[in-house]
Amino acid sequence: MEGDSGSGSGTTGWHISRASARGAPLADAGSMSIRAVLGRVFSSVDVSGPRPVLMLGSGDPTACASFRPPPEAEDAIVDALRSGKHNGYSPTVGVLSARRAIAEYLSRDLPYHLSPDDIYLTSGCCQAIDVMISVLAQPGSNILLPKPGFPLYESRTMFSNLEDRHFNLIPERGWEADLESVEALADENTVAMVIVNPSNPCGSVYSHDHLAKIAETARKLGIIIIADEVYDHLAFGNKPFIPMGIFADIVPVITVGSISKRWLVPGWRLGWIAMCDLNGILKEAKVDKSIESYINITNDPATFIQGAVPQIIANTKEDYFMKILNLLRNSADLCYSKIKETRGITCPQKPEGSMFVMAKLDLSCLDGFQDDLDFCCRLAKEESVIVLPGSALGMKDWIRITFAMDIPTLENALERIKSFCQRHAKLEA
Repeated sequence: MEGDSGSGSGTTGWHISRASARGAPLADAGSMSIRAVLGRVFSSVDVSGPRPVLMLGSGDPTACASFRPPPEAEDAIVDALRSGKHNGYSPTVGVLSARRAIAEYLSRDLPYHLSPDDIYLTSGCCQAIDVMISVLAQPGSNILLPKPGFPLYESRTMFSNLEDRHFNLIPERGWEADLESVEALADENTVAMVIVNPSNPCGSVYSHDHLAKIAETARKLGIIIIADEVYDHLAFGNKPFIPMGIFADIVPVITVGSISKRWLVPGWRLGWIAMCDLNGILKEAKVDKSIESYINITNDPATFIQGAVPQIIANTKEDYFMKILNLLRNSADLCYSKIKETRGITCPQKPEGSMFVMAKLDLSCLDGFQDDLDFCCRLAKEESVIVLPGSALGMKDWIRITFAMDIPTLENALERIKSFCQRHAKLEA
């Protein structure tokens, strides 16, 4: 039996080589995540330094005391937990009362009504993305993704062997989608295009006119739209939030979202998939059955969170949402104005939604930086400020800044960035 164990490494007798075929894509996909990239940047920080580390890199606003969930949402969780009605397993598609409440919530902004059967509950919007990528991944198929975009889409497509093709978002046009490139990229194997609105990472909000053009383009190409609306209603500029689902009479739309951002509870992990399918195209293709089948073999959101959803939606007061929008508007204004004062960084437009802004590095007027990752690591080391390198989002030599924090902390962080750039500015000839 000695020969069965092999020689040298002692591992050849184990059935690990077949499993490792999945290991390389998983390792590659994991290294692309925002958490992985921010971890690399954070490793440059001297945590024993005299100044606190200021986090402008992640999309979690809950570290700031100003961004708390409404008390009505907290009360709803307590009531659901103490009711004793939500301690068991839930249906895999989600608790009916929660699906009904979300259908009604989304239908407020639509010219038609969604039913509970159109809604599938997920563990946050990230699982909704995972489900949709897994359902659509077929041998030889491809999906169109925005650049810059949320890197989880690239990670999931890599792991699912679904080819990703990137269409540009145009900074000078308010980060609108380059629909000519969409048409050039699509072919008979394209299954969908992804739209993120309001935008992570750009901070843009699409107009009705641009969304209509996106819908017409998708209809022309015969592809569905995945509308990532996790930042729904977090629009504080001149353009209101408009859901992609209003164009479901033109093109099938699958909306993914969650309570994470509008209610400021990302750790509660309650998201959804909504099928906006007025012409029955998705049902005819059995996409609904595929979603349900996939959800049957994945984890559900916590049942007591689902049980609280109807009360969370019904009881949260409008003035809470207005307060959060005012906080974001003021922070966005400060962020934009401070970037304009900083040599070596430019911002194509003031953010109008979500919690982020994309800013371009002009490394030609800064001394000694190789790229955006080098800039972010040295900023972390010298100033204890964390921002996300744009290369993690498909935009080399850009950075993404999160402005969802209190004004004094944000101003402190932006002043540190300004001082850093001044210190490393090239001397003018």
